[in-house]
Amino acid sequence: MGIAADIALILIVALIGGMIAQRLGQPLIIGYLAAGIIVGPYTAGPTVSEIHDIEILAEIGVALLLFALGLEFNFHKLAKVKWIAFIGTPIQIGLSILIGWWATVMLGWNNTAALWAGAIVALSSTMVILKILAAQGELGSLASRIMISMLIIQDLAVVPMMLILPELNQIENGMNNLIWAALRAFVFLAVMVVVGTRVMPYLLRRIVQWGSRELFLVAITAIGLGIGYGTYLVGLSFAFGAFVAGMVLSDSEYSHQALSDIVPLRDIFSMLFFVSVGMLINPLFLWQNSPTILLFVVIVTVSKAIIFGGITHFFGYRGDIPLTVALGLFQIGEFAFVLARVALDKQMLDSNQYNLVLATALVTMILTPIVMKLRDPLHSLKTRIWPEPLPHVSNELLDVTIQNHAIIVGYGRVGQYTAQLLQRLNLSFVVIERDQNRLDELNAAGMPVIYGDGASVEVLHAAGIDHARLVLIAVGSAFDVESIARRARELVPSVHIVARAAKISQIEVLRSLGIHEVVQPEFEAGLEMMRQTLLHFDVSADRIEQLSDEVRAAAYIPILSPHLQTSLLSSMVQTRIDLALHWYTLTANASIVDQSLEQSAIREKSGVLVIAVIKRGEVQITPNAQTILEADDIVAVCGTFAQRQTFEQLIKHPLSSYTLATDQL
Repeated sequence: MGIAADIALILIVALIGGMIAQRLGQPLIIGYLAAGIIVGPYTAGPTVSEIHDIEILAEIGVALLLFALGLEFNFHKLAKVKWIAFIGTPIQIGLSILIGWWATVMLGWNNTAALWAGAIVALSSTMVILKILAAQGELGSLASRIMISMLIIQDLAVVPMMLILPELNQIENGMNNLIWAALRAFVFLAVMVVVGTRVMPYLLRRIVQWGSRELFLVAITAIGLGIGYGTYLVGLSFAFGAFVAGMVLSDSEYSHQALSDIVPLRDIFSMLFFVSVGMLINPLFLWQNSPTILLFVVIVTVSKAIIFGGITHFFGYRGDIPLTVALGLFQIGEFAFVLARVALDKQMLDSNQYNLVLATALVTMILTPIVMKLRDPLHSLKTRIWPEPLPHVSNELLDVTIQNHAIIVGYGRVGQYTAQLLQRLNLSFVVIERDQNRLDELNAAGMPVIYGDGASVEVLHAAGIDHARLVLIAVGSAFDVESIARRARELVPSVHIVARAAKISQIEVLRSLGIHEVVQPEFEAGLEMMRQTLLHFDVSADRIEQLSDEVRAAAYIPILSPHLQTSLLSSMVQTRIDLALHWYTLTANASIVDQSLEQSAIREKSGVLVIAVIKRGEVQITPNAQTILEADDIVAVCGTFAQRQTFEQLIKHPLSSYTLATDQL
């Protein structure tokens, strides 16, 4: 079957490799590269027969990767960290190229190959970092914004690299080829800006008017690959044209749908690209040269970590941010495979050099999730060895004599809602936060805030923990929650602590730390969805409330049992249910209609207590004994479930009712 059989084989093996990578917490491209090694010519077993044809299809994957990058390009994303993005990243790229060049020259490579190696080493992995940040719930943090902004600039740098580096083969003979390539690129960009901003929006508008989503997808793909083919015909990179097409489309009203439609196609063809890269890797070479590969891995990871951390610190970021950026971006990224493939095709890297840089990239990618987990312990060790200066209180609202206040650690969504409510009630509190954007937000809102780590002794003392009534730990990391709770308990054993649990299984650990109350956001969200679901099945409100309390008590009993006897807790839960208000509309045939409360003897006959009566829209709280009950009156009562059943029989009312909590009256 030729290429069809090859594609089927690749899809099956790539699926297996991707599933294994996902199970191990690794990016999918690791699985795809492993799949390429398995179906490649250097290993036994099923082998792709038409490798050259697969390589041609893989070029479409590269073009679609850059086309999607162009569609996603947005200067607004870089605005808040523009200095480190637009100045710091080029510095990092330049320093990393020098490191890669030096290391490979020491291995005996020529200058041209060493420059390619340096460019490959300079790039980090957007896919790996986005996966890790999403898994850790840190996509909104300042450190994540810095990393993503630097990755965007790196990805953009791939385009000029693919234009410039192929022209350096004859670098000793001058810059004529490079200047000519730059001139062609400039003319192409000018034409694209003029034609692309007029012709493409008109074409897409007409297609959208026809209402064919299939034709829209074909048009988007044709624009990206067609313009890429046009650049190829004029002697420029096929991928460069696809990137420019995406960048021109990014400003149109159709960019979001275009990106949504192209992503599945991009993922399939980029999978083919990474598999084709893996097919060129010789496992025997990797084994025979493992000492050299490991040495190169150490040089790359340590030097890039130092460069990223140093640049982040130089641009004024403190705390754990430089360490987070350093440990997050030390690896070699997926676009390195694109450059390596171009270098191999242009014969600027031989197969052994190609295998060395790809093996280094693979190892650094695999190491990234493991190394990122060391961030918190390393930051704690760093602060013990080199203590940071006493944190600065960023406004005048924090009084050194503050008493009986709350300390809120973390100004994410949970901390933000709590702080805003406390501020509205004029209750004293202090926020501890280490994200610069949130610090700015707190200052603008006039809230007392201290910069620093909530697990730091100096920071907690500066926040007045010795005189605090409560410590609210609202950070998302399980490690941070436990570290902060442990440090707060060491400093002031009697202080009350309320914490956010990362998962239900963490509650038992928090109980051992003496935390008084725990909230698990996902559990509470699931509980509320359960309540809403039961309402649609006509389950009575009081029964839903009872079930909710039982589920909540069962989940949180590890944290509550040290402070309350189980029987007392059950009694309190049941009392809260019984004290809820239940509202009934009196029908004309109710036995108590046209009687006063005294005459109806509701309390004596049923045991419920009448709390309020609504007559013709007017509310009477605690009505007197002479209040006459009439048809269409709404009566609010409280009592046990059995007492309410007796009352419902008394008024000949259906069993269903609706309930409001007592604090909603």
